[in-house]
Order: sequence, then C-alpha cells, then structure tokens
Amino acid sequence: MRLGIVKINFASALDFLYICRMRKNIIMRELYITNSLSRKKELFKPINEGHVGLYVCGPTVYGDAHLGHARPGVTYDVFVKLLRHLGYKVRYVRNITDVGHLEHDADEGEDKIAKKARLEQLEPMEVAQACTLRYHEAMRELNVAPPSIEPRASGHIMEQIAIVKKIIDAGYAYESNGSIYFDVMKYDRDHKYGILSGRTLDEVKEGTRELDGQQDKRASYDFALWKKASPEHIMRWPSPWSDGFPGWHLECSAMSEKYLGKEFDIHGGGMDLLFPHHECEIAQNTASRGTGGVRYWMHNNMITIEGKKMGKSLGNFITLPELFAGTHPKLAQAYSPMTVRFFILQAHYRGTLDFSNEALQAAEKGLKRILQAVKDLKELASAAGVTSTAKGTDGHDAGNLAYGEFLTSTAPEEGSITATSKEIKDIVENTYAALCDDLNTPIALSHIFDAVRLINSAKDKKLKLSKEDLQALVALFDNIVYGVLGLKDEENGGGKAAKTIDGLMHMVIEQRKAAKAAKDWATSDRIRDELKAIGIQIKDTKDGIEWTLD
Repeated sequence: MRLGIVKINFASALDFLYICRMRKNIIMRELYITNSLSRKKELFKPINEGHVGLYVCGPTVYGDAHLGHARPGVTYDVFVKLLRHLGYKVRYVRNITDVGHLEHDADEGEDKIAKKARLEQLEPMEVAQACTLRYHEAMRELNVAPPSIEPRASGHIMEQIAIVKKIIDAGYAYESNGSIYFDVMKYDRDHKYGILSGRTLDEVKEGTRELDGQQDKRASYDFALWKKASPEHIMRWPSPWSDGFPGWHLECSAMSEKYLGKEFDIHGGGMDLLFPHHECEIAQNTASRGTGGVRYWMHNNMITIEGKKMGKSLGNFITLPELFAGTHPKLAQAYSPMTVRFFILQAHYRGTLDFSNEALQAAEKGLKRILQAVKDLKELASAAGVTSTAKGTDGHDAGNLAYGEFLTSTAPEEGSITATSKEIKDIVENTYAALCDDLNTPIALSHIFDAVRLINSAKDKKLKLSKEDLQALVALFDNIVYGVLGLKDEENGGGKAAKTIDGLMHMVIEQRKAAKAAKDWATSDRIRDELKAIGIQIKDTKDGIEWTLD
C-alpha cells in the first residue's frame, strides 16, 4: 500500500509546533505585532509559552510629564491589558531614568536632572523623587496601571559597571581619561551596527555632530558606557576607572537583563528612542552577553504639535496637569484624563498624532457617546435579566475597577460568540481581530461605535436584541472598553461614588415625579433648572425620565 504525503505550508517546524500548542491550550488568540527589527508584522511567539517579558523605556524625571509621555504610557498599558486578556502572564518592566541622561541625548554636557537641581537649589534626588511622584499621579489619572517592576537607573549602578567590564573583556570598549567608550567600528566589523535603524556606519558618521569635549573618543559615533565626572558634577559613583556615572544607554541593558533575563520577548519605547538609544542597547547586549537580547522591538510614534515632535527639550510641550486644568495658552479648554486617553487610542500607535483642540473636542464627544451607550446597554440588559459576569482581580465589577486592577476574564475563543445576531457576532469578532492585529485601536473603536449604533436603535425600540445578543454586548463593553482599552466613566466617579450618584438622582427624580403628579409645576421646573445649573440634564421620555451629565 502506498502512503500519500501531506505537505504542510508552515514557515518552520517551530511555527507548526507553536500553533499546535495554541490550538491545544485554547487560551489565547493569535497576536501579530510589528517588529521594528524585521520591519514586518509578525506572529507573536513568546520564548516561554503563556508568559511574556516586556520592557519599556520610561521617563527621564526632571519635569512634569507632558502629552508626549502620555502616548507610550497609554499604548503599552493597553498592550499589557490585551496580553493578559488573551491569557498571558506578563512581567512588565518600565524604568525610571534618574541619572546619566545628558542634555541633547549626547555624551557631553550637563545631566538633565542635575541641571534642574542646580537651578532650583535642590539635591538631584529631590528633583527625581518629586518628578517621579508627579509622573505616577499623571499616569494614575490616565488609568495607566503601574508596571510589575519599576527600577531606577541610580539603583543599578553595580549591574551597569559589571556590564562595562564584560564589554571591555570582549574587546569592544576602551578607556580614555577615566571614561569608557564603546568601540562602534570594531563592533560593526564583527556584528553589524545599525540592524535596528537600518543605518550604515557611514550614515551614522555623517549624522554625528562634532561636539566640544569629544576628543576623548576615537570616533565621533562611539558612545559612552561610563563617564568620568567633572569636579562640579554632583551625581557620581566609584568605579574601577573613575568616580563617575553610567552612560544613558547602559541602564536599560542592565535592568532588562536583571529582571527579564539575557533574552526576553518584547522591548517597547518611543520612535525617537530607536536610534541611537535602542541601537546602542542591542550593541551592548551582543557585546556583553552574546545576544541582542530582544525578540520583538515595538515603537510608538510621536505626538506632534504644529507638525513638530512635542518634547521638553524643544520647549513646545503641554504638561498633563496643564492639559487636565486647561491652563496652557494653546488650550481652548480643560480636557479630562479619559478624553486624553481616548484621543490617543483614536490613532494607531505607530502613526503620528497631531495635537489640536478640535481633535481633543471630537475625542471628548466620541467618549461621551460610548459611555452613554454603556449606561443604556446596562439598562436594556437588566430589563432582560442579563447581568455582567466580568470581575477584576480585586473582585470589582468591570465598570468599577480599582486603579491597577485587571479583569480576570479571558478573551473568547475565535468563533465562540453565542449572540443570535450575525451583526453582533461580527462586531465582537472584528473588535478582537483589530486589537490582535498589531494593536489597531482605531479600527477596534470603529467596531465599538457600530455596537453603539445598535444599542441606540434598541433603546429607541427600532431594534430587538435577544438575551444572547445583550450578553455578548455586555461582555464586549466590559472586557474591551473597560478592560483592555482602560476607559472609565469619570463623571460618575466609578465604584461607590457612581452608585451614590445613581441613588441620589433616583431620589431627586422621584421627587420631581411626585411634584408633577400633584401638578406642582413650579417645583418640577425648579428641580429641572437647578439640576441643569450644576451640569445635569434630565429629559422626559415615553419610557420615563432620563438624566445625563454635561
């Protein structure tokens, strides 16, 4: 008997085994992310099945967080929430740079934090601590959950010195007047410098500025691993070469290896860090431990203002406290943290996002539409006997999650949605497909708005939704709008505050009903007008009285 040969078109045996494991476990959908290293969208395959190690470059803490900081904060927060919802266990490391980041991202000049300390007559660590606390508060307001680990550069000096020693021993670094520099030309001959950015050494040389104080380097494109401190430099540590401080690029190599291992899954950060910062990380990793260290590189694009990158160094930034209070001269009004979060999610993380009052005002209106639809959906679902089953890790409902709390629910397996309406099935499937396709939040939101349209039709009695349809929509809004996208109803305060407001409004509405029943029109109108004066609109409909917050 002759046996037939079945040809399976998989890119590799590894791909085949990985997909088989996914099918066996049925705990997560396939996830694709754009890898800056390959410049391609790739199927995500973790090093350790079911576990993800993620490192993201955090802020240099020498001033208030601005709108540009909000984008990576929100982007990787959504990404982590999606990974957990898909069933992965995630260790998320985001660092704090509190030493070594010199002005203009160069190897010469004053430390950004030390300069701020000198101008304000403070200790550098006072500046770093105060700015770190303000950054944390801004992230809390944006509902950006804290990372699993948040290491500081100044707390890992010994680890950075150890890496410098390894690079020297490997022959890819040299000492010059107490400072240590990475020998880019020698490294390039052996390993190829520029694999992340796609730049050749000639292009790097052409783009490197000749600055004062660079005479210690053999070449202008060599970068500092350790800098000897000048007499006036406050932040300094002893080392085998001099009292000094680590180069800016070194901290991420040291801390990512310590907390995620010599090789880990994903490294994220802003597009402006791709070169030279992340390029130098790869070179350091390869020279010190024989591997580039990272499987997938993700980069979010910039927020621009009048077409230019927003940044503290450029002086064209709007701080998050200014944005939330409306105190910057470029702001037409104050914008709530959730409006800012929604504004960021309306663009793909790899595309540019230009600041304008018009765009933020449109985001504010879009967010209100979604949150009103959630409220209407819950009323429709309650009337049909449908309740939410999504719970957070601390036991709270999806709409009332505490800060840093994640939903425990896992994404439904593809094709398992039990709604009776094909349109609703497609909305749910398409929303998940968009998020799993390189975190395409604007496409996911377009499908959420399709769901909003159906909810509005059902509310107006133009569409009949089955119990299964309502259950699918409740799960979608709980798991995606509240869970993955991390949106929340600020106006109702969330948690106990939301329930208190609902209870008070119920009492007020009952009083108005009683006044109308007694034909006490003056009292009825007074209640309506006083509520309007404090931003609460009430509307008489054939189904009863509805209220909304302006």
